[in-house]
Amino acid sequence: MNYVPHTDRDRSEMLAQIGVSSIDELFSDVPAEVRLKRALRLPEPMSEYELARHMAALAKRNATTDDLVSFLGAGSYDHFVPSVVRHIVSRSEFYTAYTPYQAEISQGMLQAIFEYQTLMCELVAMDVSNASLYDGATAVAEAATMACRQARRQRVVVSRGVHPEYRATLKTYARNLGIEVVEAALSDGVTDLEDLDRVTSPATACVILQNPNFLGCVEHMDAAAEIAHASGALFVASVDPISLGVLAPPGEYGADIAVGEGQGLGSPMSYGGPYLGFLACRQELVRNMPGRVAGETRDPEGRRGYILTLQAREQHIRRERATSNICSNEALSALAAAVYLSWLGKSGIREVGELCLQKAHYAFDRITAIPGFRPASSAPFFKEFAVRMPVPPEEAGKALARSNILAGVPLGRFYPDLGDAMLIAVTEKRTKEEIDSFCRALEGLA
Repeated sequence: MNYVPHTDRDRSEMLAQIGVSSIDELFSDVPAEVRLKRALRLPEPMSEYELARHMAALAKRNATTDDLVSFLGAGSYDHFVPSVVRHIVSRSEFYTAYTPYQAEISQGMLQAIFEYQTLMCELVAMDVSNASLYDGATAVAEAATMACRQARRQRVVVSRGVHPEYRATLKTYARNLGIEVVEAALSDGVTDLEDLDRVTSPATACVILQNPNFLGCVEHMDAAAEIAHASGALFVASVDPISLGVLAPPGEYGADIAVGEGQGLGSPMSYGGPYLGFLACRQELVRNMPGRVAGETRDPEGRRGYILTLQAREQHIRRERATSNICSNEALSALAAAVYLSWLGKSGIREVGELCLQKAHYAFDRITAIPGFRPASSAPFFKEFAVRMPVPPEEAGKALARSNILAGVPLGRFYPDLGDAMLIAVTEKRTKEEIDSFCRALEGLA
């Protein structure tokens, strides 16, 4: 039971127990300029019913994609989540499950993880998948460090078409590991293959491209893989899993490691998390794979069972020689992905991808027909595209929000040369009426 001091005497005794004489001394490490200089403005005590109503009123001040029409993307997408996903992940044996250290009492969770790994391997056409990472950004960074261990090299080449926040996370990882990060330029929305070839050398551990890239454009992944392999480097493909219903999977164009953000596979946008980082690779790289791997085995009586295998993690036995300090897999989000993929099947994932493709191109054609709106690139795209606008994108976003439309993401803060451009995402949820209404609102701004 937590002890809450109610009197000055209680407070003094508690401070004495921890070796300080006052509240000010307790918080002395907090800079004075950021400390609150007044008492907390808290309401009077409430009954349970009053508090419930108060919290509900606060919650209503938020708007969600149930209230607004969303064309936001940039790594977080408003895809449809079928009710079967919520039903299964809401079962108490799943949502309260802790890390399955003891296999004998964690068979259900371990089997769920194993099924997730199997489905991800089929989706990306790779040999083995781990039991998930924190998000798409850490998946890219972990793939890079994995490649450096495998190749025994300390140089990573990454395209500027990779999500800017993924690249920032990669650089954070690299800073204290002595890894050099080199960026390859873009040309007309996709990676400049000549520049990629120029910056890739025999010292390069891996080359990282995203497909579709951050600007929504479809990259020349097979050519990039050839450039990487010509220098003895591994090729890392960061992919949108929903796109794999219509685009070639990483295993088909020579990727050694496939990573990405799995939020679109049955998880809502949720104000930015929790999300799901996936990582899969070729069999010969498995011992350098970060995170957990669930395996299938047989007990002495021949019964099938599931275990955690290849646990080369700092929480277990490897300490400083661990492949990663990732401490938790996103098991509930991974379960959601497994249920979602099982529900869709091969034809379903193709249908979702085709709907995204068709609706995005319809929106693109409508928007670029508006005077003053023009494409930021001529490259092919999947469900996301950048358009240059005759008005500042930030102002356009604020104006459309007043019409209950969440417009796209302004690109200026990521790419200064695209300061007049907005990144617009169109998922299978968007109807023709919603797209037409969005276009009419844009026409009113031109």
